[in-house]
This record gives sequence, C-alpha cells and structure tokens, in this order.
Amino acid sequence: MTKEEAKKRIEKLRQEILYHNKLYYVLNQPVISDYEYDQLVKELEKLEKQFPELITPDSPTQRVGGEPLIEFTTVEHKVPMLSLDNTYADSAVLEFDERVRKGLRSEKPEYTVELKIDGVAIALLYENGVFVRGATRGDGYKGDDVTLNLRTIRSIPLRLTTTKKELQNIEVRGEVYLPRAEFERLNEEKEREGEPLFANPRNATAGSLKLLDPKLVAQRKLNIFIYGVGESPRGEFKTHYETLMALKEAGLRVNESVKLCKDIELAIEYCNLWEKERDNLDYEIDGMVIKVNLFAQQERLGHTQKSPRWAIAYKFPARQASTKLKEIILQVGRTGTVNPVAILEPVEVSGSTISRATLHNEDEIRRKDIRIGDTVLIEKGGEVIPKVVRVVPEKRTGKEKNFVMPKTCPSCGGPIKRDESEVAWRCENIACPAQLKRRIEHFAFRGAMDIEGLGTAMVEVLVDKGLVKDYGDIYYLKKSDLLNLERMGDKSAQNLLDGIEKSKQNPFYRVLFALGIRHVGIHAARILAERFGSLKALKEAKFEDIATIYGLGGILAQSVVDFFANKRNLAVLEKLERAGVQLSEEKKVKAQPLSGKTFVITGTLENFTREQAQELIISLGGNVSSSVSQKTNFVVVGKEPGSKYTKAKELRVKILNEEEFLKITGKKK
Repeated sequence: MTKEEAKKRIEKLRQEILYHNKLYYVLNQPVISDYEYDQLVKELEKLEKQFPELITPDSPTQRVGGEPLIEFTTVEHKVPMLSLDNTYADSAVLEFDERVRKGLRSEKPEYTVELKIDGVAIALLYENGVFVRGATRGDGYKGDDVTLNLRTIRSIPLRLTTTKKELQNIEVRGEVYLPRAEFERLNEEKEREGEPLFANPRNATAGSLKLLDPKLVAQRKLNIFIYGVGESPRGEFKTHYETLMALKEAGLRVNESVKLCKDIELAIEYCNLWEKERDNLDYEIDGMVIKVNLFAQQERLGHTQKSPRWAIAYKFPARQASTKLKEIILQVGRTGTVNPVAILEPVEVSGSTISRATLHNEDEIRRKDIRIGDTVLIEKGGEVIPKVVRVVPEKRTGKEKNFVMPKTCPSCGGPIKRDESEVAWRCENIACPAQLKRRIEHFAFRGAMDIEGLGTAMVEVLVDKGLVKDYGDIYYLKKSDLLNLERMGDKSAQNLLDGIEKSKQNPFYRVLFALGIRHVGIHAARILAERFGSLKALKEAKFEDIATIYGLGGILAQSVVDFFANKRNLAVLEKLERAGVQLSEEKKVKAQPLSGKTFVITGTLENFTREQAQELIISLGGNVSSSVSQKTNFVVVGKEPGSKYTKAKELRVKILNEEEFLKITGKKK
C-alpha cells in the first residue's frame, strides 16, 4: 500500500470509528458487534504503525499515550464557570420564577429542566471541530488542565461530527461521573488491595481526574454528560434546548432526560417526578437544574459575581428520620477494618425500613457525642448505607451510655490495632473468619498465586464446608475432600489440585503479594522480595530497614512489622513453608554492577520517571533510599533538586547528574 492509499484508508477508518462511537456512546444504538468495531480499530492501529507520520491527535488510537504527568498546569476559562444558587423547596423555585419575570419585565419565560449529575464539572474546548483542551472548573475562573485524562473517556469525541460553523470553535461544559457499577467495582478492588475506599462516586471521579497517569484514568471507565456551552453560539441557535440537541447531533453525549417546560409549574412537576425515580438510574443525581431557555433572555438577566440569574439548582431534600439508637456493635470488613455500627429501632425512610446505620469510626462517635440510648437523626443517601447525622440532645434522659471501643476483634478474638496516622481500628489476623473469604480470593486470584479453579464460588464452598480455615489450608486439600462437594467431578477436582500444586512454583514476590499484607501491592512486594530475598529475612527485618527503602516508607514498614508480629499469621506461614511454597528468591549467580550501593534520587529526570530510575537501580543490584545519610553512595540529581541535594553536599556524598547516572548504569541516551 502506498502512502497516499494508506492516507485515504486511514481517514475512512477514522470516520467509520467516529460514526460508530457516536451510535454507541451518544445515541445508544450500536449497529455492529464489539468484534467488528475492534477489527476496525486494529486495522487503523496497524496502518498508523506502518505510516506513523499520518498519526493525528484526533485519531481514535490516541486516547491514551505518553508518559505520566509531573503536575497539572493551570488554565483560564474564557467564560467563567459560575456555580448555581441552590434551593430545596417548591416555594423557592416559584420565587426564582418571580425574579426571572421581574427581570424580563413580566415577559413569559420557558424553561429547560435537566438532571443534576453528581460528578465533576469540566470544560471541553474544540477548535476546528477537534478536541484540544479540557479543564476542571477549579475556582470558576481558573482550573487544572486535565486534557490527557479526559481523552481517555470514550464518550468524549476527539472530533465533532458536524459541519455547522457555530459549533466548530466552541467550549462546551459537562459533568464527568462514575457509574454506580464501576464505583462498586473500584471500591472492591481498593478493598482487595487494603486501600481506603472512596466515600461516593463523586469523590472517586474527582480522585480519578487528579491522577497523573492517563493509563490509570482509562481503567476507571469514567463517563460524561454535556449540559451546555461556555458562550452562547451565534447564528441559528436561539435557545439552550436546541443547542443541546445540536451538540448531541455533533457527537457529544447529552442526557436524554432534558425536558422543555412551558412554565415553572411543569418544571416543578418534572423535578418532583425525578426525586422519586432517582434510584433507578445507573449514576448519581443530587437534584435538578432549571434554566431559562431563550439565550436573549439569559443575556438580559445576566449574573451575579457567583451565579447566573437565569438558572437555579433544585436540590433533593436529604432523606432523614429520627429513631432510638439501641446498641453499638462492631463489624469486621473484608480487609480487617473494625467499624462501629448503630443498631436502631426500625424506622421508615424513603420507602425502606432502616434498622442499622454506619457510625464510620471511633473518632466520629466522639465528635458527634453519640451515646447508646440516644435519639438520633439518620440519613439515607442513594449511594451509601444509612448514616447517623447527629444526636437529638434535648431528648436525653440521663440513662444514655458512652461507647468504649473494645480491644479485641468481635470475629476471631484477636487483638485489634489502630495506627496513629489513621482513624480505623484493624484486625491483622489473616485467619480471621470475617476476612477469610476475601483473603483467600485475593491469595488465589490472577496476579497473586493464580490458582486455576479457585474462584469466588469455590472459595465460598470450601470455607462454608470448613475445609479451609486460612489460605495455608489450600495446600492440604485432598481429592476425597473435593469429591464430596456438590457438583464436583473427578476431572474438576484434579484440575483444582493441579492448579494448587503449580502455584507452589510462583516467584517469591507474588507469594508476598498474595499474603495480603496491608499496603503491600504487587510493586512493593517486588521491591521487598528483591531487597530481602526471603520470607525469613523479611520477617527478621526491623522497621528502619524497610522504612528507608525508596518508595515504601514508614506506613508500609509498620504494616509489615505488625504482620510478622502476629503469632496467628506466623502459624499460617508455617503451613505454606511445609507445603513447599516458594518463600525465597533464587540466588543470582552473576555479580550485579550496583550491588551494595545505595542511591538517593532528587529532582526531575529527563530520561526516566522516578519509578523507572528506581527499578533500574534495583534491577542492577543497588538499593534506593528516600533520605541522604553517611551510608548513601550516590545522589542522582535532576532538574530543580530539593533539600536532599544540599544534604548530599554537606555530607560530601558523590553527586551524579543524569548523564553520569546513565553511564554508571550502562544505559545510553
């Protein structure tokens, strides 16, 4: 294929993919299968690889790419992104209508009413129909440039499908959000890794857009609804509603539930309808937005310093009720977090009976002065379990009791501990029944021990039947045990045993990750395995030995030390050792060029990210520390180095620039 032929085919493929993206993400009317779509993308990727000079920024293949960012730059919005005035009552909406009529000198307005998506507001800038920049709202006047992260959202077109001049150069406004199912998946993943959970989808969305690596953002499956423009487009567009329809036709995702209402009474009626239907959506809304439809009227009404006079947010009232708090019990989460839960006298809230509510943690109980026997106000949100909002102190009788946090786990009776840097108490016993199924799932899942046949359903059966009381027991299962299980045939039983046997040969770092030590993900497990070489050496390591390793730090170090200090954990590890699981790294025969040398990195490197430089040093036998001391052999200095550079000069530690670092590691520019 000649370059000219490739250029024509590439453009045709891009147009086809753009068309199918619009059908799938905007109109929800796909006409080809996922396989057929993937084949189009693969053909485009192949041609662009063959002719890289033909790659353009708006190509569908360019959604994710490049190195992680160091930081976000700040950009100024051409038109300020003002916030909306809020109201919670029909009467306040009627007052808004009166103000609008007065401002228009009794001229009758019509309104558009839209769902108020509970996410993060952003602005997308298109030039000549091509997406060139995306930014967060920030303070309304300036926001963070998150273009690379927004490009990963497949419902944001990189090129508009319109020839209308008014829409070629335009800034549109929208709300990025996380679907409920994806929020639950993300929190399950964080729970499996022992990381803090997101409080709600909005927080998860904001956290995702702040990630500096677009590849990680792409994994979050964010979505978007476009709700307006930064500046009213000139030409044929006279109203907000017809502009939204034109934006939808141009390939932008506009919410289907936007409605044009001839008067404020119909607008209020529509708001009340969605207050009842909100939980049927697969995303969160926290109210409705009512806007004057005609652009000319919007301009006449203008805006205050903070908000437009032609729009208002109708927020749904919190779903609350008061009841008696009868008892506070402890509940052990799947990661060992011990949370206090309020047992309530049953009360009806938004159509469901509530008898339990979260109290979050001990500090929250103290802050709100919650006592056993109190009358409390509870609130039910669409995305979270009911919570105690506050105490009703005027209803106290004097018989209420203060809550005292127990020091043992309610599930296994083992000790629970609270880190100074955290609010949560935790049970670190890996054989704790409340955590058992989750821990075994983590131990067996792909990326850890990867035991084929030991999925969620099988874990449930093995634990419920009492065959596995910790993940050490996996290696002592017998075929006769498995054949007694329902729907377990000879072949399935043998396949599971073969998978268990095969897992014994996994490298030590994967075993270390599978143990489920809090804060020890796959990357940290690899560093610990390479540094200490065996489970025995790691078990004997002191806090300082781990905390000074670059990229790990004190919190992880304390978690590792606590893990090995627990006698119940050691008993499980002994089972693994007796079973022949790989608990050490193979000795490297070849001498490593940086063996025994300790490095510290400061400043920004041109040829490496911090993590890449760290991995390189470790792969060559060296150590990486987070602080400079007399034991440091080299300090690698990039652009804008910090205090470590000054400390290195004071201690007369050998300082390497990036060129010297490349030379000592045997790498070339």
